[in-house]
Amino acid sequence: MEFFEVQGGHPLHGEIVPQGAKNEALQVLCAVLLTPEKVTLSNLPDIVDVNRLIDILSSMGVEVEKLGEGTYSFESKNIDLDYMETEAFWQKAKKLRGSIMLVGPLLARFGKAFISRPGGDKIGRRRLDTHFWGFQQLGAEFEYDDKLGIFKVYSENRLNGTYMLLDEASVTGTANIIMASVLAKGTTTIYHAACEPYLQQLCKMLNRMGAKIEGVGSNLITVHGVEALHGFEEPHRLLADMIEVGSFIGMAAMTRGSIRIKDADVAYLGNIIEVFRRMGVKMEIEGNDIQVLQQDQHVIETFIDGSILTVSDHPWPGFTPDLLSIVLVLATQAKGSVLIHQKMFESRLFFTDKLIDMGAQIILCDPHRATVIGLERKVALKGISMTSPDIRAGVALLIAAMSADGTSKISNIEQIDRGYQNIEHRLNALGAKITRHKEA
Repeated sequence: MEFFEVQGGHPLHGEIVPQGAKNEALQVLCAVLLTPEKVTLSNLPDIVDVNRLIDILSSMGVEVEKLGEGTYSFESKNIDLDYMETEAFWQKAKKLRGSIMLVGPLLARFGKAFISRPGGDKIGRRRLDTHFWGFQQLGAEFEYDDKLGIFKVYSENRLNGTYMLLDEASVTGTANIIMASVLAKGTTTIYHAACEPYLQQLCKMLNRMGAKIEGVGSNLITVHGVEALHGFEEPHRLLADMIEVGSFIGMAAMTRGSIRIKDADVAYLGNIIEVFRRMGVKMEIEGNDIQVLQQDQHVIETFIDGSILTVSDHPWPGFTPDLLSIVLVLATQAKGSVLIHQKMFESRLFFTDKLIDMGAQIILCDPHRATVIGLERKVALKGISMTSPDIRAGVALLIAAMSADGTSKISNIEQIDRGYQNIEHRLNALGAKITRHKEA
């Protein structure tokens, strides 16, 4: 186990390039199973979750070749289907929630898939019903072994296209169903589909492989099934990670620094920039770069009638839930108050107790809502020892520690490593003081 020692009070200055998008990486990596031909991906982030998925693919028989920094080729011509029924596979899959998206491609191409209940962040209930309901609509049989915790789907015949109305706009559920349907017989219509940029990227990649997907970017996706998909040599390049972009904006603002976020894929950020501006952060967009300006204080807007601002998560193109923890931390030192409403996950706001210990003024109204009264920088947060509960809360605590008086210790940083590449080295290059240690 490792921990970060963070010396607070050092403003960030300079330039930083966000990593490739974690959530896109997990989708497109699973999609390589849909063809026996070679597929090349670039701008893959070097993070724990992505490396775990690459390791699973390799163990399944995918030929993986590293061509350069962040660039890999994958050739899935000799897949060991029996490996899916082994304890080794189940144990690896348990450590990665994204492993659930292996099911759609395997079912589509081979007619069966087994997966253990996936792990990931401990942020509350994250049901998988949408995935398996969608597979059943396509004609697959579904079984769950409660004793072993193993999901099984299989179909003796080719899947059949159909109409389906999803009960939730699940990103991974939509991705899984699309990947299952690209090789189905006939047409599949998916209504209430998720439409995040990373899902759009997956669809563009699949179309490049020979799939016929219409409605990309909308909540009505039509998939005309084809007989087979092919590979490609020119790499599919992943977008910049919007969560890293938002995290860097929050870091610069909280440390009273000024940084340029380069190659941020601004066109794919939705309303992220606007939400941070409403939180009082001053930025300039210059081409594909974001310049976060130095400020001694940021002032939270109110609604027109003077009531306090509410920031809540919504399905795309609404504000992503992965950045609510960053906005919450930012609010602790702002001028003004804000209500943070985390609708999707009932445990994601529980990290606020650590911020309260640091001196923040936060009222946790219930598992989904927290009111933050900004300290206006009149009273600085103080360094403490704390533990990272999940990826996003971990980075939020890191931001708080970077802005605090004194030194903080953040344990369980393996959670942060799951989503952020070489984070301490990249931030130290901007002026942060973060040291990684091993627990005694």
